[in-house]
Amino acid sequence: MSGTRRGVRLPGLGLLARLRLAGGGVAVGARTPGPVAVRENPHAVVDCAVYQQGRRLAGRPHYADAYRAARRRRGAFVWLGLHEPDEALMADVGQVFNLHPLTVEQALTDGHRPTVERHGDVTLLVLRTARYVEHDALTETSEVVDTGDVMILIGDRFVVTVRHGSAGALADVRAALERRPPMLTLGPWAVAHTVCDQMVRLYLDVAGHVETDLEHLEEITFAREARLDMQQIYQLKREVVEFKRAVLPLQAPLRDLAEDADSDLPAPLRHYFTDLTGRLSRAVDRVAGFDELINSIMQARLAQVAVDQNNDMRKIASWAAIAAAQTAIAGIYGMNFTHMPELHWRYGYLGALGLMAFSALVLHRLFRRSGWL
Repeated sequence: MSGTRRGVRLPGLGLLARLRLAGGGVAVGARTPGPVAVRENPHAVVDCAVYQQGRRLAGRPHYADAYRAARRRRGAFVWLGLHEPDEALMADVGQVFNLHPLTVEQALTDGHRPTVERHGDVTLLVLRTARYVEHDALTETSEVVDTGDVMILIGDRFVVTVRHGSAGALADVRAALERRPPMLTLGPWAVAHTVCDQMVRLYLDVAGHVETDLEHLEEITFAREARLDMQQIYQLKREVVEFKRAVLPLQAPLRDLAEDADSDLPAPLRHYFTDLTGRLSRAVDRVAGFDELINSIMQARLAQVAVDQNNDMRKIASWAAIAAAQTAIAGIYGMNFTHMPELHWRYGYLGALGLMAFSALVLHRLFRRSGWL
């Protein structure tokens, strides 16, 4: 399991010399070979382990050596975890595990729709990951939900998980599964179920946080002094739509997988997948309800904007009417006709100002009483 090669042929040695070396002696004129370098996993390999009878074997071997060891041992399989592998690594992984070229090509990119596909002897299960992004306040550019991909390649003696994005790390999933030897004895499909279970748990957790954001948004919208812009609501709606694309499409593939009698899913795990489908349905119901709530908040905010605009127009019209009264009085007083009696009145100027002030006061009180000011 350490990756050291055995049975290395020593150049320049005859059969007798090799037999002496095998027995512990050193042949005359023979050169002692240097240590053989142990192959290391590439940087994109998060973890690689061989499991047998529910237990992890010691070491972290190269995935090719691990797969050979798993095929030699009874009831063993290898779990290879990759994070954003490059083309060269995936090509080598595909060659080692005999993966279909389409599967290898699909594993190099992200943004796939959740699905279950069968490529030869390998089952491909595509999941979307989700992670709630903490934020102090909702803005026009706030990131609320971070999503990514997890692809699970399930074979007879192996399971390969390929993850894209920062969300959905599987280190805790592996640690939790290693504490459950009876589940690990069910083989690669036990890993697939545990990963799916973790994704559904994340969906429910993210749904709870998003629901809290929506409740806070609703409180701000219906507050007396609302300071909420439509751009903020649209931003949260876009984040919810992205979350929906991760959750809703997974329902049908999981249900088909649990109900398909011809699939490679072990019988003891069918009950687990059926329960998982039920919990996913709860997450789907919650996420589907977010749309209605956001649309209600948007309609309420639009109605508030319309009411505010109407109030502003009434205020503008009220002040315009008050100003029009002053303009009318000033216009009449400034005509300067010959037979206007107030032109020669000693208190005509003060009387005109008083009339303007009185009309403004009367109109202001009338508009205030009617609710326009």
